[in-house]
Amino acid sequence: MNEDVLKRVQQNPKFAELVHKKTTFGWTLSIVMLVIYYGFILILAFTPKSLGASLSGGVTTVGMPVGVLIILSAFVLTGIYVRRANTEFDQLNQEIVEESK
Repeated sequence: MNEDVLKRVQQNPKFAELVHKKTTFGWTLSIVMLVIYYGFILILAFTPKSLGASLSGGVTTVGMPVGVLIILSAFVLTGIYVRRANTEFDQLNQEIVEESK
């Protein structure tokens, strides 16, 4: 990349805005996922009977659907990030590219 173009991109206030928004949003989603995951681990560590309780008197326990929900939450959070990246972040990125030409 041309040094001149690189400097123009880095000095663009929209670039700083993009970096800040992406970083903040990425950390927020990471923290949410860590809270979900470590919350599950803490429940498992301190009250294992609550997750081991049977749902309907059969083999399926409370922990099974909770585990599935944890996995699904990762997909949902990824989807949320992708949606925002494809709308807001890509739009900002395109504006930066156009202004840097």
